[in-house]
Amino acid sequence: MSVVGQGLPAAHAEVKAEIARTDTKAGLLLAFVGALLAGAWTVARELPLNTAAYVVGGAGMALLVAAADLLLRSVRPNLGGRRPVGFPLWATLTPQEIADATAVCDLSVDVGGLSRLAVTKFTGLRRAVNLTRAGGALLILAGLLTLGGAV
Repeated sequence: MSVVGQGLPAAHAEVKAEIARTDTKAGLLLAFVGALLAGAWTVARELPLNTAAYVVGGAGMALLVAAADLLLRSVRPNLGGRRPVGFPLWATLTPQEIADATAVCDLSVDVGGLSRLAVTKFTGLRRAVNLTRAGGALLILAGLLTLGGAV
């Protein structure tokens, strides 16, 4: 077996592990964003907000909702639509068809496809983190505007 042949299983495992890590990070961030949204909503209902705080806080909440949307899209399963690939495809095949398909499986094609999936997931996660940071900053500003208006 060549060095490339020995490296493909390792590359395949590494890409699959990176996808799992990205999904875990997205799940944790989604829980954090949900808690932040719930907490901000609860606090905003109890305080007398001025117009500036409403505007800034509303923008912060909108960014957090956008971050949650990106996170949900990042972890959303893609079953392939009309032409399933990977796992959904296996569910439609007979045992003999599965054996035939796996006999000619090219691991390098799978590594490439999984790598593109990992990059897409990671990009969505990075954008969601940026939106969460911006939304959190706006919520802090809204809190400061509310405190400043109350003084």
